[in-house]
Amino acid sequence: MRMLVLGDLMGRVGREAAIKHIPLLRAALKLDFVGVNAENASHGFGLGPDMADALFAAGADVITLGNHAWDRREIIPYIAREKRLLRPLNYPAGTPGQGAALVTLADGRKVLLAQAMGRLFMDPLDCPFRATEEVLSRHKLGVTTHAILLDIHAEASSEKMAYGHAFDGRVSAVTGTHTHVPTADHQILPGGTAFAADLGMCGDYDSVIGMQKEPATGRFIRKMPGDRLTPAEGPATLCGAFIETDDATGLARRIEPVRLGGRLSPAMPVL
Repeated sequence: MRMLVLGDLMGRVGREAAIKHIPLLRAALKLDFVGVNAENASHGFGLGPDMADALFAAGADVITLGNHAWDRREIIPYIAREKRLLRPLNYPAGTPGQGAALVTLADGRKVLLAQAMGRLFMDPLDCPFRATEEVLSRHKLGVTTHAILLDIHAEASSEKMAYGHAFDGRVSAVTGTHTHVPTADHQILPGGTAFAADLGMCGDYDSVIGMQKEPATGRFIRKMPGDRLTPAEGPATLCGAFIETDDATGLARRIEPVRLGGRLSPAMPVL
């Protein structure tokens, strides 16, 4: 199975890059599944229902959110009915939406994507490890589903690495989102799980993690709030990872970075 996971879509340029490239990448890489993190798609804060619809129409199979899940309030009734839009699974019981989605592909194979949010330097939530264990108690790789992808939305690379090792051999891939900086540690862990600490963002890298440079830099220099942060709108780099799994086991055969356009050096898997 061939899958693509994209890092945080940052504002209009990140959103438009994803909508443009997802159909092209589905064809070029013969993709079976596409997952997208879109918690920053609406002016850097949250996701609008119309934006989610556009991403699904472009070919995204599942969309994940994160700590900005509720910044656009109109997403709350949308997520309650749209099972392909996920918020972190370790939110308290009773929170609208769900943290995992089992998708049946056109050929009958099944893919589970689940998202957990870290706790280091983040909002205090339930334990992401225990919450993920509960999901995996109901879904076993190679038995109930052909692939399992975990999105760990977290600030600390140490927490993401620990999360990856905790579920190595039980899932197809663990990939991180949230920091907007692509890491070069993509690898297959000893148990057969693909891992990357952060996919990076889909957005303008002539920025401060996707925000316009001057107001963001001023906050660090003056230690005052200053102007409202707004997304940079230069050419976007599409960032993510290509993952290929073994049909017999569901474990990873390869993981490679995907980078298209913008300022970062390009990277594209060769089939």
